[in-house]
Amino acid sequence: MIKLVIFDLDGTLLDTLADLANSTNYALNKCGFPIHSTADYKEFVGNGINNLFERALPEGEKTEAYISRIREKFLPHYSRNNNRYSKPYPGIPELLAALSSKGFMLAVASNKYQQATDKLVKYFFPEVSFIAILGQRDGIPAKPDPTIVNDILSVAGVKKEEALYIGDSGVDMQTIKNSNVCGVGVTWGFRPRQELEKYNPDYIIDKAEEVLGIVEVL
Repeated sequence: MIKLVIFDLDGTLLDTLADLANSTNYALNKCGFPIHSTADYKEFVGNGINNLFERALPEGEKTEAYISRIREKFLPHYSRNNNRYSKPYPGIPELLAALSSKGFMLAVASNKYQQATDKLVKYFFPEVSFIAILGQRDGIPAKPDPTIVNDILSVAGVKKEEALYIGDSGVDMQTIKNSNVCGVGVTWGFRPRQELEKYNPDYIIDKAEEVLGIVEVL
């Protein structure tokens, strides 16, 4: 019986791609590097912002020093602009409300840095009571390492078999396997269905409301 539903953030709850692209392109431009189309960023995001910057930098320039410079320019710009174009995916607010009304505990597990994760969740879903909102934290390995899921399970006081994890990328599908929890891949996010299928999650869905049917049978 499922008691806890854990959501990835970027590409699952929120479409954040345009704001991530705009702030990264701002930082790249300030540092004298070429910028990318918003669509390119679908392949760059998912493993935390340092990996985002490394992927966005030109070949031969992917050094720690340049990543640090991009990060320095990115953070204040993104902090000011991270909700300019971002928005919940269709059906997500309704899904969260329905799950809450049915008594499920809700949590967020993201590779976005903690400050931005917390800010965006509270901005877009102020009426939702999440038992945990965890992003990438210093000293804690990022997904697909299972630590973030295990931390949420501990806060919620539930067993692995009582949790459902929902995400949009191969990183999320690996997190599901590494955490040994039931998992759902969603096709409305940043990555194609084929990437999800490669990891053979328990479910792949196309619409947010399909989650309700899953939690009712598990």
